[in-house]
Amino acid sequence: MIKNYFKTAFRNLWKNKAFSVINIVGLSVALACCMLILLYTMDEVSYDRFNVNKDKIYRLVVNSTSPAGVTNKYASTGMVPGPSFKRQIPEIEGFVRIQGNNYTVKRGNEVFDEDALYADSNFFSVFTFPLIGGNPKTALIHPHSVVLSEDLALKYFGSQNAVGKVLEMKEGDKFQPFLVTGVVKRSPQNSSIKIKMLLPLKASDSYHDSQWINSYLNTFFTIRPGANIKAVEGKIAKVYNEDAAEQLKEAAAKYGFKDKTRYILQPFLQMHISTDYPADNGLSDASSPVYSYILTGIALFILLIACINFVNLTVAQSLKRAKEIGIRKVVGGERRQLIMQFLGESYILSFIAFILGIVLVQLALPVFNGLANKALSFSYLLSAKLVIAYIAIFLFTGMLAGFYPALVLSGFNPVQSLYNRQQYAGKNYLAKGLVILQFTLATFFIISTITIYSQFDYLMHFNLGYNDKNIVSIRAGNADKQKLALFKMELLKNPSIKSISADQGGRWGTIAHINSGQQIEFDIKHVDEDYLPLFEIPVINGRNFSKDMASDSANSVLVNETFAKKAGWKNPIGQVVDFFYDHKKYNVVGVVKDYHFRALTEEISPQLFSMKSSYPFGDIFIKINDLNKAGSLNYIQKTFRQLFPFKPYQYSFKDAEVAEQYDKEAKWKQIVTASAILTIFISCIGLFGLATLSAERRKKEIGIRKVLGASVELIVRKLSTDFLKLVAISAVIASPLAWWAMHKWLENYPYRIAINTWIFLFATVSVLLIALITVSFHAIKAAIANPVNSLRSE
Repeated sequence: MIKNYFKTAFRNLWKNKAFSVINIVGLSVALACCMLILLYTMDEVSYDRFNVNKDKIYRLVVNSTSPAGVTNKYASTGMVPGPSFKRQIPEIEGFVRIQGNNYTVKRGNEVFDEDALYADSNFFSVFTFPLIGGNPKTALIHPHSVVLSEDLALKYFGSQNAVGKVLEMKEGDKFQPFLVTGVVKRSPQNSSIKIKMLLPLKASDSYHDSQWINSYLNTFFTIRPGANIKAVEGKIAKVYNEDAAEQLKEAAAKYGFKDKTRYILQPFLQMHISTDYPADNGLSDASSPVYSYILTGIALFILLIACINFVNLTVAQSLKRAKEIGIRKVVGGERRQLIMQFLGESYILSFIAFILGIVLVQLALPVFNGLANKALSFSYLLSAKLVIAYIAIFLFTGMLAGFYPALVLSGFNPVQSLYNRQQYAGKNYLAKGLVILQFTLATFFIISTITIYSQFDYLMHFNLGYNDKNIVSIRAGNADKQKLALFKMELLKNPSIKSISADQGGRWGTIAHINSGQQIEFDIKHVDEDYLPLFEIPVINGRNFSKDMASDSANSVLVNETFAKKAGWKNPIGQVVDFFYDHKKYNVVGVVKDYHFRALTEEISPQLFSMKSSYPFGDIFIKINDLNKAGSLNYIQKTFRQLFPFKPYQYSFKDAEVAEQYDKEAKWKQIVTASAILTIFISCIGLFGLATLSAERRKKEIGIRKVLGASVELIVRKLSTDFLKLVAISAVIASPLAWWAMHKWLENYPYRIAINTWIFLFATVSVLLIALITVSFHAIKAAIANPVNSLRSE
């Protein structure tokens, strides 16, 4: 019996090759999407689970509430909380602090910038990172010791044993010898802690910081198993209120700091996908559960569309198998046996699609890794959990696609089947509803794709208020100002170099008093007199800095328009900004036109410019001629290496740095576009199959219409209209859903496009045209066929 089922199933699949291919291709693409997304999701939830102490580790995070009731959430703390809470709270077994940094390393005449982490000496007893060489208990005790990843050990020492070797690393202005005390295995891909270079926390300049309110590192605790976390947080609050009381009073008096601080213990395994307390300050790969939710939803939609194709095509083909079903019932076949047969056919087809889907996953994995910023490999597919998940997907798909057709086909009346009088599903509302659902999803993705493309294009071409074209950015890293002046002078000898300026590098923020005591928070940028002219940022009131005026580097500042508005100044020139904590007052000499110094995901905030001589420059900006970029870059590199031989030369173009701010939007644009293409493709091959069957089923009707004088145009319109009505209905349903979803998405952007009517019209027309092209092939073929052939048997 089973053998007969298989023979019948394969015979039927082979007999209807076109429809088998449509179903297999649609299901294989959908299953490949599901497997890729499952691979992504499993990787997301597997982060940091390799750590033996994963269930005991908690990160200390902070909720800070201002007097106005605004709560800010931070994932960083200072040096003090870890040892203070460990000493006074018995449930805390231990603590480890981790701080991110960057070191310049010298090898012969070459210098390299390397990412580094500072950590307490007990790091390896808390986190599971096996050493290839060295003693994990003593590797981080001496301040001038360093643990290297196996990749860095290979880079600097080749195949030699790196332990015991010396690495020259820059501290301040000099290179100092650091002893390699360990080599750690390459960090797992699904680790929030990526070790390249690990140094003792004692080597940090902040090691002796005693301030509670400072925050710049991660503090992790190991909590005794069975401890009540809420009770431990209560004890933490008590210790903080007692130990930090004097410092808080001083901060309130000196800096106006009156925020209420509450410490929270965040489970280690929640850190990777936390949106409130992301993995930063030396930690890597911060993510969001939203990505997994959206990608999972997309995969399920695509799988649903493929299953709809299977249901529609199988039921639509049922009339061709009516006699087979009738004969089976007449000779004693039970409905249960027929259901088993048709479900078996569904599973065979799903199995073939599943195998093809695995091949597609292998082919698509490099592209998917690029879109998802992952390093997933095909070997991950073989993990026990994923294998079980894939088997579950296979069983679910086979049942979802085959159950309803099996019920319909097994319920045919044998007499009507044998006399070719079997009709299925009356007006066939289910099939029509499934087609509408398919194209609703396709239209939804088209509208989403157009909206995301438009928003991305809007961000990339938005007037930022400054000119970032042909500007080379070089990281100078606290370079000597005299050498920078010489560097500037040497570069300007080249006619292809137009202008040079510098700022402190990075983003700095601070507070000050204005209007005799009012506190204002703002971004601060330390620049030279050429900064604003180089970026073509206009000064709309007052003047720019001048090197001819000594007072500019001593007590003058510029502010942007937003700063002046927030301060309530009608005439900003001559106003005083009081840096009360430094006992310094500065006069406003100019107002800078607002420009977008942050990404367009944030509104313009108050900004102040200083030319204070005591602050070092971190980034150098060089405007070059567009006609000789290669020559200018070579000259800049040569001059930089001559003047700064022990600084790594790293450059980028400013406009490329701005574009990188929108990498997330670029990735989502690609993901949604791919989703739209897949949904349209699978929907259209299903529609193509239905159009084929419709033309076949109505062959005699078409023959009669032609004999009675119907034109080809009329017949094509008649065959196409029914499908186009369904597609039009899907567009009407999809439009409000897509508008709502895109409206919610655009709310994340203070600067955004308006969702115009043309987007919905374009999507609707596109779907209708695609559907018309899909169904018209068989409609025209049926309309031009010789009616004699279709009526011969009558």
